[in-house]
Amino acid sequence: MGASQNNRIGVVITTILCLFLPLVISGPHPEVVFDDSVGFGRTFEGIGGLSGGGATSKLLVNYPKKQRDQILDYLFKPNFGASLQIFKVEIGGDAQSTDGTEASHMHNSWDENYNRGYEWWLMKEAKLRNPNIILYGLPWGFPGWIGQGTRSPYANVNVTADYVVRWINGAKKYHNLTIDFVGIWNEKHYDITYIKTLRDLLDKRGFENTKIIAADGKWQIAEDMLKDSGLTKAIYGIGCHYPGTTSSKSAVTTGKPLWSSEDYSTYNDLQGGGCWARILNQNYVNGLMTATISWNLIASYYPSLPFFRDGLMTAVEPWSGNYSVDSPIWLTAHTTQFSSIGWKYLSHNAGVGKLPKGGSYVALASPVGNQLTIVIETMTHDHSRCIRPALPKYSVEPQIVTITLKGSYAPITEMNVWYSRLDFTGAPSTFFERKETLKFKVGMANIHLGLDEVITLTTLSVGQKGSFPKAPPSAPFPLPYKDDFETYTQFQEPFHLTPQTGSIEVVKSQNASHGLVARSTVIHPPLSWCSGITLSFPFAVIGDYNWKDIFVEIDFNIPPVNATSGVFIAARVDQGGCKSWGAHGIFMFIQRSKFFVTNDLARTSEIDSGFFPHQLSDTWHRISLYVKSNTASGAIDGQALFNVTIPTKPANGFVAIGTDDFGLADFDNLLITSHTDGLFKMKSYFHHNDLKFVPEKH
Repeated sequence: MGASQNNRIGVVITTILCLFLPLVISGPHPEVVFDDSVGFGRTFEGIGGLSGGGATSKLLVNYPKKQRDQILDYLFKPNFGASLQIFKVEIGGDAQSTDGTEASHMHNSWDENYNRGYEWWLMKEAKLRNPNIILYGLPWGFPGWIGQGTRSPYANVNVTADYVVRWINGAKKYHNLTIDFVGIWNEKHYDITYIKTLRDLLDKRGFENTKIIAADGKWQIAEDMLKDSGLTKAIYGIGCHYPGTTSSKSAVTTGKPLWSSEDYSTYNDLQGGGCWARILNQNYVNGLMTATISWNLIASYYPSLPFFRDGLMTAVEPWSGNYSVDSPIWLTAHTTQFSSIGWKYLSHNAGVGKLPKGGSYVALASPVGNQLTIVIETMTHDHSRCIRPALPKYSVEPQIVTITLKGSYAPITEMNVWYSRLDFTGAPSTFFERKETLKFKVGMANIHLGLDEVITLTTLSVGQKGSFPKAPPSAPFPLPYKDDFETYTQFQEPFHLTPQTGSIEVVKSQNASHGLVARSTVIHPPLSWCSGITLSFPFAVIGDYNWKDIFVEIDFNIPPVNATSGVFIAARVDQGGCKSWGAHGIFMFIQRSKFFVTNDLARTSEIDSGFFPHQLSDTWHRISLYVKSNTASGAIDGQALFNVTIPTKPANGFVAIGTDDFGLADFDNLLITSHTDGLFKMKSYFHHNDLKFVPEKH
């Protein structure tokens, strides 16, 4: 055993002994003072999570109820897990907004529906567990009609304000949800006239208590607020994304509440958890930010989509029920389980600040009852994943400090202790353990602080590390997979199908034999949030990114009105998210009388094409695609179309369905199965046409 390892074990033992055995004041140590007699700092406004930006909770709704309820308890139930105090959601706009698209409540100006998507359900589940949770809505993209012929949502500010206020009204009218805060346009340019118009319309329609956070980008709006009293009046608080724990001088000068309205965006391993712990303290220590919201709430989207596992916890297997409770859940609990919105931060250097040898501390005081919570963090690791921008590096050393309670807290004789320690050596970490109370003598106690620790000292007796039986074991996406869409309610989004552009929802078919079907609903290109996207076909991915050899088929119908010109199915699709327009794979496009086989969604790499004898009409058809090794084969209505050699890249990817432009299309009877099972079907299609089928063409 090396000397350095001996030293590290010594530090750990010293930490345990000094912190959690009865303490005796001995020897001078740096003093950290907590004193309310000098006044208070700003009002604490909560810690939250963000569902959206986009489709980050997509797989959660598909979970078996038992595991789904457990997950929701870990996120929202007070004094159990993360105990979140703010819940922010995307106001869906049918546009790709990171990992998928979320459905708009108004696909078109004549269309209004508040049963689409899963954010309504998720907000109600959050409120069911915590009636005091704050709700916050923000658009990423907008349906195309909002642009009034342009690519901007500000072409007619009255139209856009009406669209957003209708969503707020729909939340109340149809779901009894009060939206407490609303934003402008995620990480895009803001329009001052629009902000004022939105405030006026909220007031006129009875939503005076719905406050505006602007502009969900950087701090620049503060400069305009200092010049424009009307803008300042319209805005409740300034929301910045990924502030790196600092705020601008102008933002502070406005006197408005400052929020980190989107933060974290980091892989939720130990390093990511350490990043989150630093952020939660230092956003206020360095930047006076009184609310911090994690992107995202829960990593519940397919692995290999962008920013995988950037959530507070992970749930990506609804078919197995497997999920994991990750480190950020318990590091959040150190603050949320022992404070409430409306508590006050103590003043800097009298309860808020940096520790002498690195790390930080904040103290939160109840407005009544003289309760006090202190949160200390000593994160040391190179948290380079604390992105956009990375948090500044600084050294932290083990240290002993004297906690001194003054003012109304001087009579306190003991505080409850909750402890977490992240171990980066591979040994087990410690999360949210209750330790022996810390005793104070004449308002003073020494405390030994080790490395990579989070410690909560609190006068509150609440606090619980909630737990459930171990989640079911992990399992691959099940094959064969079938969905006839008959088990859904109307307007529900089909399970597992994850739109990357546009929207898919279950509707009633005009053909009685097909019952409920999945409709691609978007007829005009949405106003995209993703930079650089000028065109993208509506499509959805499904399944396992590691699939190589696969068979997929589906029924489709192109209606006579507002219709797309064609549909496609695909295998080995290698891209989702904002880069989905650059996706490669094996794509089989079907138009009115022609088919294309391409190596990319954009149809720039054609492999084969041709015509089939009958034109598609307003009737149902079935298309089939078989991919095995370096060969792809396709059929329509049981008639073989092609058997071609395909490129070796990509070698694997998702299955996908979609349309080849914007417009309506209906799908039914989705089947995905192994290449072995699919081989028999494809052979029969070629035999029917009296054609030779070569499953592996060389």
